[in-house]
Amino acid sequence: MQDVAVIIPAKDEGDRIAATVKAALGLPGADLVLVVDDGSADGTGRTAKEAGARVVRHSRNRGKGAAMETGAEAVALLDEGREQPRHLLFLDADLAETASEAAPLVEPVRAGDADMTIAAFSSTVKLGGHGLVVRLAREGIKRATGWEATQPLNGQRCLTRAAFEAAKPLAAGFGVETALTIDLLRQGFRVTEVEVPLAHRATGTDFRAQVHRARQFRDVGRALAVREPAVAVRLDRFRGRRP
Repeated sequence: MQDVAVIIPAKDEGDRIAATVKAALGLPGADLVLVVDDGSADGTGRTAKEAGARVVRHSRNRGKGAAMETGAEAVALLDEGREQPRHLLFLDADLAETASEAAPLVEPVRAGDADMTIAAFSSTVKLGGHGLVVRLAREGIKRATGWEATQPLNGQRCLTRAAFEAAKPLAAGFGVETALTIDLLRQGFRVTEVEVPLAHRATGTDFRAQVHRARQFRDVGRALAVREPAVAVRLDRFRGRRP
């Protein structure tokens, strides 16, 4: 059954994108792998196309949420004339060969048991930082919905087209996963985590990694504040701490 479109937002992932695309092309039921090159300065888009993906490019970096929407819109155009729209499987560009292990994310959606699945990596790489961004997202989701996520920031997700459309417009940047979970749960969609042996690049502890986490913290905080203005997830608890 060819019923899955794999969407891979990517920025400056020229060293890993080919392996990720090739692994995704082998997933059962995935007859389309689409890479959204989000303003890369390297050869990410070209490399992805050479590996077998369809590629849509942003001329400038617009952030992960925008890349996900662009990818979904491109799939919708390609789905015109199909009896049923494809399910949307979002994967990070740096999964490399481990992307071949993403099939369990699709199964509950295909079976009608879930509207969105979220990956819970079964073998995690210890990352730098203090876990403040994860804690912020997890506590925010729990306050907003009562549901506690194991890995709230995980970008590996499979959604029905109906669920994706219900969540639009997506939150900006790195707040997209947190907001997506809250918005769908609040609307009564079924969300479940699925353990999978995926792995991506460790973030590290250098200055660039710290800047990345700071941006994550900012975007997650903004997404939560919009959805819980009275509580704003008590961002003051984290004020003065580095993400």
